[in-house]
Amino acid sequence: MDGQQLARKPRVLCFHGFRTSGKIFEEQTQVWPEFVREKMDLVFVDAPFPAEGGLEELGVAAELFDPPLYEWFQANKDFSEYRNFDECIAFVEDCMTRIGPFDGLMGFSQGAFLSAALPGMQAEGVALTCVPKIKFVMLISGGKFGGSNFSSPKLAPNAFSSPIECPSLHFLGEKDFGLTNGIELLDSFVDPVVLNHPQGHVVPKLDEKGSETMIKFIEKIQELL
Repeated sequence: MDGQQLARKPRVLCFHGFRTSGKIFEEQTQVWPEFVREKMDLVFVDAPFPAEGGLEELGVAAELFDPPLYEWFQANKDFSEYRNFDECIAFVEDCMTRIGPFDGLMGFSQGAFLSAALPGMQAEGVALTCVPKIKFVMLISGGKFGGSNFSSPKLAPNAFSSPIECPSLHFLGEKDFGLTNGIELLDSFVDPVVLNHPQGHVVPKLDEKGSETMIKFIEKIQELL
């Protein structure tokens, strides 16, 4: 029997973007072809904190998405201080304990920042100490704590102090307002795989080349399981 037929699907814990929800993130990934999505067991969860602020503060999020809306943690306007980050990490570890095990993480926007930091935090023993090692991450419109535009939460000052050997797939949008953050993040991973697309700050539709890149990455991950 073909070995690829025996390979199991990677189980992936999925972190949605700022002021959205697990359901919204799941709907956003529906733009990917079914033959790509069926290669993975995707588990979508809501962040631990309800979105703060009224309609005016929620802005575009309130216009685009139906409530309830959630956020993983909070920061001030220049991202020099964070609130509830420790509680967020505790929530993630509890999720991975209760509904895991998981092989990897996938995040969009704020969820991608979180996903990118966790392998390094786990390696230094400050997070996810009671769950299996993260085997890979998929980062859509992500960035890094401690980069040029973001300070690090107190719990994660060393998340990127050493090169991260965890396999990573990075979605970089040509029109994404956070493109420079995503490019900067690449240097923190030992062997990043990049999926470029012409869209903005979104979960992108995949053309033939993008689908091929994603499937090759997933198949590479399956060899590690």
